[in-house]
Amino acid sequence: MIRKLLHRVFNRKPAAPVPLSSSSSSGLRIISCRQHRITRDHISSCALKVTSELQEAGYAAFVVGGAARDVLLGLEPKDFDVATNATPEEVRSIFRRSRIIGRRFRLVHVMCGPETVEVSTFRGSMPLGEDNEGAPHVHADEHGRLLRDNVFGSQEEDARRRDFTVNALFFDPVKGEIWDYLDGYEDIEAKRLRIIGDPIRRYREDPVRMLRAVRLAAKLDMQIDAGTAAPIADLAPLLQNVPPSRLFDEMLKLLLSGHASACVLDLRRRGLHHGLLPMLDAILEQPLGERFIMLALENTDQRVREEKPVSPGFLFAALLWHEVLTAWDARQHTGEKVIPALHQAMSDVLAIQNKKLAIPHRYDAIMKEIWAMQPRFTGRSGRRPFRLLENPRFRAAYDFMLLRCESGELDRELGKWWEAFQRADPREREAMLLKDDTPGKRKRSRARKKPASVGEPALRNKGAIRE
Repeated sequence: MIRKLLHRVFNRKPAAPVPLSSSSSSGLRIISCRQHRITRDHISSCALKVTSELQEAGYAAFVVGGAARDVLLGLEPKDFDVATNATPEEVRSIFRRSRIIGRRFRLVHVMCGPETVEVSTFRGSMPLGEDNEGAPHVHADEHGRLLRDNVFGSQEEDARRRDFTVNALFFDPVKGEIWDYLDGYEDIEAKRLRIIGDPIRRYREDPVRMLRAVRLAAKLDMQIDAGTAAPIADLAPLLQNVPPSRLFDEMLKLLLSGHASACVLDLRRRGLHHGLLPMLDAILEQPLGERFIMLALENTDQRVREEKPVSPGFLFAALLWHEVLTAWDARQHTGEKVIPALHQAMSDVLAIQNKKLAIPHRYDAIMKEIWAMQPRFTGRSGRRPFRLLENPRFRAAYDFMLLRCESGELDRELGKWWEAFQRADPREREAMLLKDDTPGKRKRSRARKKPASVGEPALRNKGAIRE
């Protein structure tokens, strides 16, 4: 407390000037609480504490990004981010429970009990570098994708650097004002998603923005602005230049957004699906495969909306299943045995996919277990069903099998049998078992050991007679 008081007394800076009117020459529009009707009660206690204490220390501080947008749309923000003109070191000196993170662009995490608020310093326009001859240039690759972007700047520069106008609003929970430099408030009221600046240049800077446009439009129930949508089909190949790990992160957000089925259809409609997942390239063109994929996505959306846990491993197992199925059938047609063919098909599909989307290896084991258990569901005789029930991954594989039944890939009777088998008591389960008509090897029976005859030496080593 003493350190915080001394900081406020000796390091106090003049607060950022507040415009006298609702608009200014820079395009800034300040929207009062009477217009937007959002109060500090809509903001988390930690975000309110962070903005209040930064302002008391003489800095500008606003709730920004998705949190400000979602509050205006009547949605529950997943987290709260704060933007300020204080440097990371200045923020760190104000809050005892905080830490600076990041190398490329430093941020501060401020902890309040279990909640963490991310605080960023206003970022500026992209700096120009100099080449070997002293000529200025931008730090970007040959396709225009930014490689360096880590300078501080003004609040207006920070707004113009953001991707979409609805994400460029600044909410001051202390004064109850929204600062809007780019007509984002108007776009929210019109349910319009509009990119900031020239769409072609912005997509070249970061091609992932094309995927983000599809995801946000579905999540926020907005229409993508015509100018924002126009270049997407032509620039879709730029996604091939994005690091696979970053593509995976964005695709995972899209698939777990609660609107995955709508997003996937929109990706295909806009030509963004090529190369992201094999299922988006080919499977959606096959009636049986499309039905299976859409059922899996709709099931995931329902679980997200009901706030039930969702397994990315299960989801990607569903999305890639028909690729595995195709490769499995091809190997069997060449004469390979069923199970070895399945395991090799799984490895081949994952190896190809990881070059494009880089699915983390921690999901590989889950996907392979789900796939490998599918042939075992057809075995309903002997002790095989009992052993399958004891498998720790049974529930996920069972749910996967039900999707196959519902899509028409398997007989629905199989799913009903397994549902009944799980509920049955031990005696009923024994009665449900099917007769095993599969031809197999003759069982070897151990020959009874005959007692040695009188005068005949006993054989101590089974199966071996030494002369």
